[in-house]
Amino acid sequence: MQVDILNLDGKSVGKVNLADNIFGIDPRADILHRVVTWQRANARAGTHAVKTVSDVAGSGKKAFKQKKTGNAREGERYNVHMRGGGVVHGPVVRDHGIDLPKKIRVLGLKMALSSKAKEGSLIVIDSEKMKEVKTNTLAKQLKKMKIDSALFVGADAIDTNFKKSAANIINVDVLPTIGLNVLDILKHDKLVLTADAVKAVEARLA
Repeated sequence: MQVDILNLDGKSVGKVNLADNIFGIDPRADILHRVVTWQRANARAGTHAVKTVSDVAGSGKKAFKQKKTGNAREGERYNVHMRGGGVVHGPVVRDHGIDLPKKIRVLGLKMALSSKAKEGSLIVIDSEKMKEVKTNTLAKQLKKMKIDSALFVGADAIDTNFKKSAANIINVDVLPTIGLNVLDILKHDKLVLTADAVKAVEARLA
């Protein structure tokens, strides 16, 4: 598959061949769903918790005597049905992570890349480097390229000026190749790869 290489002004400056075994396979919704579910599950902290009866601070002394008070019989004052008492069946600290074979994770990433290429939403630029930090300049360039929502992917490291310029533009995210993932690809309308990122992605998924 051959696509044009554009500069940040939207002008073609060359062409690049994309590997068909990475950018040209048929996407499957079930594989993409499994990978996104795996990502979201592993991102959960699992640190939410409540206090049970044994965790609530206070004395275990009987609230009042068993009989002749006109009240229902009561044990310790920190039982679950008492005000300020423990919580029953509440959330506990746990690991929400799930396992997913590496082959499925790699396949899901290939399918996410292929889905963008198939939709015509994959853009390759020559470089993301900017001479200075100018959010307004970058926003105008993106508007000229008709980009409203995009994930920009660089090679090993993102140009600092570009990263700072894109930081305040809504629906625009920037990642190095090592951080490329299915969820971020799918939640943006466009996927923008630098020419170096294309080589890095193909080397990573070869």
